[in-house]
Amino acid sequence: MTTDQADPRTAPSPLPRWRADLRLGTRIVAMRAGGLALALRGDPVARLMHRPWRLDPYPTYARLRADAAAGGGLARSRTGIRAVATHEACTAVLRDRRFGVRLADGRMPFDPRDTERSGEHADRGAGASETDDASTGGDPTDPEAALLEPIDLSLLGLDAPDHTRLRRLAQPTFAPRRLEQYRETARAVTGRLLDAAPTDAPFDLVAALAAPLPISVISELLAIPDVDTPRFAAWGRVVGAALDGVRSVRHAHALSRATADLRALFADLVERRRADPGEDVISQLVHALDEETLTLDELVSLAQLLLIAGFETTTNLVGNAVRALHASGTWDDLVADAGLAAGAIEETLRFDPPVQLTARFAHEDVALGERTVRRDTGVLVLLASAGRDPAVHPDPDRFDPRREQTVAHLAFSGGAHYCLGAALARMEGEVALEMLAQRLPRLRPAGRFVPRVATVLRGPRRFGVRAD
Repeated sequence: MTTDQADPRTAPSPLPRWRADLRLGTRIVAMRAGGLALALRGDPVARLMHRPWRLDPYPTYARLRADAAAGGGLARSRTGIRAVATHEACTAVLRDRRFGVRLADGRMPFDPRDTERSGEHADRGAGASETDDASTGGDPTDPEAALLEPIDLSLLGLDAPDHTRLRRLAQPTFAPRRLEQYRETARAVTGRLLDAAPTDAPFDLVAALAAPLPISVISELLAIPDVDTPRFAAWGRVVGAALDGVRSVRHAHALSRATADLRALFADLVERRRADPGEDVISQLVHALDEETLTLDELVSLAQLLLIAGFETTTNLVGNAVRALHASGTWDDLVADAGLAAGAIEETLRFDPPVQLTARFAHEDVALGERTVRRDTGVLVLLASAGRDPAVHPDPDRFDPRREQTVAHLAFSGGAHYCLGAALARMEGEVALEMLAQRLPRLRPAGRFVPRVATVLRGPRRFGVRAD
């Protein structure tokens, strides 16, 4: 027996499920209670993670921009987290290759297998980011493992050279020539969905259009047969919520099931495409697999990312855009000129983006403003705060679909991790708004707007509207 093999006679027995759940629940409650205590004491970063502040995080972002200015470019939290909140500082961190989504030696931040860092894991609830999406390779059915490392979403948790290699394999999927093909699909799907929308009673915009539209488009892109829209949407909600850390034992179990289901779906698709390849993304990746330029685990993880990220962003974007157009009194402008759809989507991405924040870790000591970020220190990058920075966006709290944006927003991140599907999300949002304005010009909010329970992702879980 080699030294790295466990002796089954001495290996600890797994905890009974009820005891594992109890331990997990206790840890979640302790973490959330600690964060809430800091929020109640006024800590702005902690407030981003808790009600009522996260329902409207923009006043908190304004405070963090002020704190950062007073703190030499960095805002510091009692959670131990540092944050950048201005457009200039966020852009600098995202584009600086001395920052990455992993630690300097390639380890995942908050890796539960690293006992030396286990004490830092209590801050996870206040520091969740796209780096929280990478798997540790543990048992995917273990709810405590799900708390620590929820789900492997490929590119989001990788630095170069692996990130560069996998991104290059996925890049052809989003080539401009293919985007026009996807646009026709989006128009056809939107037309079909609007045909089914009631014109004499309230309905849920998310269930009727904002979720099924991008699910249909990304499923065609991946050539997924027998698309189950409600099931896919449920996976997206579970996985998306986990970007903030697992909220409960129930959530942990749901995440474990979603992870297993997603892996089974794509493992089956890989075998199908190997036997009968086509022009779809999975077939292209299977070819790379056979050429040994990626592994099976990498292929499945990349496919998971394309699916979940491919519809979660657009679902939130459409919902946020329709809400902002009505709240600002500019919906009638869109009805009068459907050509405003592109501007409305771009303004939504600045004003109320679907992805609010991300994180980076210094790979060496880095001077940032008047401060130095030490090696392996995490920095929260507040993308949504950058979009409301008055230094680059005049009158930033006003939604204006005709705004001339002279400085690019950061809704799709920046640098090496700029969103691969940004053009696809923009296109789907434009098609949705354009056709809504043309087909349902009297659309207006009706009933409850139910926000999703999340901090990293922002958008509606349900959005009651009517069109009569």
